[in-house]
Amino acid sequence: MRIPVMWRTGAVATTVAALVAVSGCTVQTVVPPAEETPGGQTPAGKPSAGTSSAPGGAPDDAKPSKPKPAAPPTPAPRTLWSKGDRGRDVRELQARLRQVAWLFEGPTGMYDGSTVTAVKGFQGKRGLPRTGKTETVTWQRLLNMTREPGKWELYASGGQPAATPDPRCLTGRVLCISKTSRTLRWMIDGRTVSTMDVRFGSQYTPTREGVFNVYFKSRHHVSTIYDSPMPYAMFFSGGQAVHYSSDFAATGYSGASHGCVNVRDEGKIAALFSQVRNGDKVVVYW
Repeated sequence: MRIPVMWRTGAVATTVAALVAVSGCTVQTVVPPAEETPGGQTPAGKPSAGTSSAPGGAPDDAKPSKPKPAAPPTPAPRTLWSKGDRGRDVRELQARLRQVAWLFEGPTGMYDGSTVTAVKGFQGKRGLPRTGKTETVTWQRLLNMTREPGKWELYASGGQPAATPDPRCLTGRVLCISKTSRTLRWMIDGRTVSTMDVRFGSQYTPTREGVFNVYFKSRHHVSTIYDSPMPYAMFFSGGQAVHYSSDFAATGYSGASHGCVNVRDEGKIAALFSQVRNGDKVVVYW
C-alpha cells in the first residue's frame, strides 16, 4: 500500500521536534565556514575561530622565528716572527728555546735556520702544525713552559750593547774594557774604532781592574802555567792579557778565563792585534 509523501514528511518533522524537546538542545544558527567568508571574517566582521588577529590572518604559531646570530669565526693564529726576522724579541725566543733544550746555540737575535728547526721540533712535540714560524699559539705554549730569561741568557753568545766608555778612555789610544757590558772598545782619541765581546776570570781568578799599559805582545803565545793557547795575546798586568779564546767562541759565557780578557771573535782580535802598540793604555772598569 503506498503511503502519501506528505504524510511521511510530516511524521519526520514531528519526530525531530520530539527529540529536541527531550535532549534540551536549542536550535543553532548555522554560520558558513570562515574560509567561505572573504578575509576569514564572519558576517559580523569578527575573526572566525582558529584564526589570528595578526594582519593578513596568519596564525600566531606560523610567524617565522628570528634566526640566531652565527658564532664569530675563530681567528687564525697570527705569525709573530719567522725566518729572516731579527731583534730583541727573537733573542728572547731563542733563549726560551734553549731553556727547554730545543736550541743549543746561543741567542743571536737572528731568526735563522737553526731557529726554524728548533721551532718545528717544539711544535711537533706538542701536536701543533710544524711550520717553523712562531705564531701566537706556539709562543703562548713556550711562555707557559719557560721563565723570563736573564740578561746573560739573552747574550750567551754575545752581541750585547757596549757600555758607555769610562772617562779615562776618552784620550789617547785605549783598550776600554767594561765588566758591566762585557765588551771591549778599541778607542783612539775618544772615537770607537771597533767593539767586541769579552769574558773575564772567575771569582777565584778575577780579572784585575784599573788603568794599565800593554807591555808585551805575542801572536802565538801558550800559557806556561795552564799549557793552553793564548793567540793574539796583549799582556797588560802580570800574566793577564787580552787574547783570543776558542773555548769562549764555543761555549760563550758558560765558562770563564783564568784572569785574562778573552775575545771570541778571531777576526776582530786579529785586526786589533795588528793595530795595538806596546804602551797603549788599558782601562778595566765596572
